Amino acid sequence: MQVLQVQLEIRPDPAEVGRARRWARSRLAGSGIGADEPLAETLILLVSELVTNAVVHTGCPAVLRLSLPGADAAEEVTVRLEVADRSGRAPVPRCAGDEATGGRGLALVDGLADRWGWSTEGAGKRIWCELDRCGTASDAARASCGGGAVTYDGLAYEAV
Repeated sequence: MQVLQVQLEIRPDPAEVGRARRWARSRLAGSGIGADEPLAETLILLVSELVTNAVVHTGCPAVLRLSLPGADAAEEVTVRLEVADRSGRAPVPRCAGDEATGGRGLALVDGLADRWGWSTEGAGKRIWCELDRCGTASDAARASCGGGAVTYDGLAYEAV
């Protein structure tokens, strides 16, 4: 299977989050992943969360990387998303209160990704997550392998 690896330089500016989502959507078009697939919706939400964390919490430039299947890929594929930044600060999950407007990013990543983690990279770090897409089975079967609805803690989330 052919894998397409692409990357986008991110400035430490909150406006970059929207640009990163648009860029990721445009890269999905050639990968055989439909824009309306749950996998695509989840991926865009994860891009939004990880890029937001990078620009808000580090104040450093970052690099967004996607590893996508080629258009001729088999039905079962793994998509990998990475955000590398120059901050040596480790990512720290927070416990956000019910009324808090932030602080749930890593909890969403943990709830939506099939796998995720982080590692040091030079003076900075790399946060990564992976999503699996099972075959073209029913939505229920797809949900059982991690590509289901974008929900966390009983709440629905939509990437815009």
